[in-house]
Amino acid sequence: MRDVPTALAFARRLARAILGMPDYDVYLAHQRTHHPDAPVLERGAFVRARQERRYAARGGPSRCC
Repeated sequence: MRDVPTALAFARRLARAILGMPDYDVYLAHQRTHHPDAPVLERGAFVRARQERRYAARGGPSRCC
Protein backbone atom coordinates (compact mmCIF):
# COMPACT_ATOMS: atom_id res chain seq x y z
CA MET A 1 0.00 0.00 0.00
CA ARG A 2 2.98 2.33 0.52
CA ASP A 3 3.86 2.08 -3.17
CA VAL A 4 0.51 3.47 -4.32
CA PRO A 5 1.56 7.16 -4.05
CA THR A 6 4.80 6.35 -5.89
CA ALA A 7 2.90 4.52 -8.61
CA LEU A 8 0.42 7.38 -8.94
CA ALA A 9 3.23 9.93 -9.23
CA PHE A 10 4.88 7.79 -11.91
CA ALA A 11 1.59 7.43 -13.80
CA ARG A 12 1.02 11.19 -13.63
CA ARG A 13 4.52 11.88 -15.01
CA LEU A 14 4.04 9.29 -17.74
CA ALA A 15 0.67 10.72 -18.78
CA ARG A 16 2.11 14.23 -18.91
CA ALA A 17 5.05 13.04 -21.00
CA ILE A 18 2.72 11.28 -23.44
CA LEU A 19 0.57 14.40 -23.75
CA GLY A 20 3.61 16.61 -24.10
CA MET A 21 3.11 18.51 -20.88
CA PRO A 22 6.36 19.65 -19.28
CA ASP A 23 7.34 18.49 -15.79
CA TYR A 24 8.01 21.54 -13.62
CA ASP A 25 9.47 19.54 -10.71
CA VAL A 26 12.10 17.97 -12.99
CA TYR A 27 12.91 21.44 -14.32
CA LEU A 28 13.39 22.78 -10.79
CA ALA A 29 15.69 19.90 -9.83
CA HIS A 30 17.73 20.42 -13.01
CA GLN A 31 18.04 24.15 -12.36
CA ARG A 32 19.17 23.60 -8.78
CA THR A 33 21.76 21.03 -9.83
CA HIS A 34 23.15 22.49 -13.04
CA HIS A 35 22.33 26.23 -12.93
CA PRO A 36 22.12 27.28 -9.27
CA ASP A 37 22.75 30.98 -9.98
CA ALA A 38 20.32 31.29 -12.90
CA PRO A 39 16.82 32.70 -12.34
CA VAL A 40 14.02 30.12 -12.13
CA LEU A 41 10.82 30.52 -14.13
CA GLU A 42 7.51 30.46 -12.33
CA ARG A 43 5.28 27.49 -13.19
CA GLY A 44 3.05 29.40 -15.62
CA ALA A 45 5.97 30.98 -17.46
CA PHE A 46 7.70 27.61 -17.63
CA VAL A 47 4.66 25.90 -19.18
CA ARG A 48 4.17 28.72 -21.72
CA ALA A 49 7.85 28.66 -22.72
CA ARG A 50 7.81 24.88 -23.21
CA GLN A 51 4.60 25.01 -25.25
CA GLU A 52 5.94 27.79 -27.44
CA ARG A 53 9.16 25.85 -28.01
CA ARG A 54 7.25 22.66 -28.81
CA TYR A 55 4.84 24.20 -31.31
CA ALA A 56 7.43 26.48 -32.89
CA ALA A 57 9.39 23.35 -33.82
CA ARG A 58 6.42 22.27 -35.93
CA GLY A 59 6.29 25.55 -37.82
CA GLY A 60 3.63 27.34 -35.80
CA PRO A 61 0.53 26.62 -33.79
CA SER A 62 -1.07 23.24 -34.21
CA ARG A 63 -4.23 23.02 -36.28
CA CYS A 64 -6.77 20.30 -36.69
CA CYS A 65 -7.16 20.83 -40.45
